[in-house]
Amino acid sequence: MAALLTAAALGLVTGRFVLPPPPGADARPAARPGAAVGGPSRGTSALPTPGGSAPTPTSSASGSASPTGATGPVTKANLLAPAAFGPDVGVGKIHVTDRYGDGHYANAACTGEKTLEETLGGPGAHFRGLTTSTRTDPSDPTLALDGADQVAREVAAEARSPSLAQNFAQRLLLEQVPCQEETPGHWVYGRTTTVRLAPDVTASWMGVYQGSRNTTGTAPEGEEPCGGIAVLRSGTHYGVLEVDACLGTAAMDRVVRTALSQL
Repeated sequence: MAALLTAAALGLVTGRFVLPPPPGADARPAARPGAAVGGPSRGTSALPTPGGSAPTPTSSASGSASPTGATGPVTKANLLAPAAFGPDVGVGKIHVTDRYGDGHYANAACTGEKTLEETLGGPGAHFRGLTTSTRTDPSDPTLALDGADQVAREVAAEARSPSLAQNFAQRLLLEQVPCQEETPGHWVYGRTTTVRLAPDVTASWMGVYQGSRNTTGTAPEGEEPCGGIAVLRSGTHYGVLEVDACLGTAAMDRVVRTALSQL
């Protein structure tokens, strides 16, 4: 526990979390074919590699008035809608499936998959699946039966206080960051980018890179991601958003901002 707290404190300052990856990290997420959309052309991105010196997380403020942190219970209205993915994904093709309870969230196999309750010890959460097919996993209808049909999946819940929600968000982020360094050939997350709409309305997201683009053990420098993962926190609300659609930096930033402002 002391190691996690130290890693969390260092990660929040530097934008890089360094934790020893657990064994059995040979699994990889569903393939995300095609080029990234919604970002600058490949080779022109300023996205740095997570290797080497620790980068400072990018903090971007909203151009409008700062929103207020959420209070009260999470409802379906707080979850991301298909419109957030237009025009990169045909909005009319996206199906939404909701459920409430516990289950595996978007933690990666390289850190050891757990349910939300196993990680946080809290009650159930809202799960939302956005897919391009109505064929879903019988054990969890928010997951597409064919991974290629998954656009995104969001898990969100409320905590008893803003400070507890912040603690939960930090712990959820710690479940993801070991995947920023992986054996060449294994898929890998890029650096952590921070979006801050208000002091208690923040998100941290990382792009994902296929194994064929990981030749050094970290995300390739100057290349676009193909989707990614975000940890969100607004007031007493917190959540995890996994984007399986092959979105580049600009589109990921837009989707994450939308999800954060709605949470």
